[in-house]
Amino acid sequence: MEELKIPQMLTIKACAQKTGLSYDYIRKLCLQGKIVFVRAGNKYLVNLEKFIDYLNGQQEQAEGD
Repeated sequence: MEELKIPQMLTIKACAQKTGLSYDYIRKLCLQGKIVFVRAGNKYLVNLEKFIDYLNGQQEQAEGD
């Protein structure tokens, strides 16, 4: 039987604390559809692994410019 991988989902506030980025910046990324998230009521839950992948991709693009 395949092992099911459950993504770690964090609130925007928890992502901001973990990464050092601002709450508003992460919220803007959600609203623009640039990062993977789900809405649970009025909370945004961000997929931490995909968010980190997005940030690493942004750094590579910035270095390549």
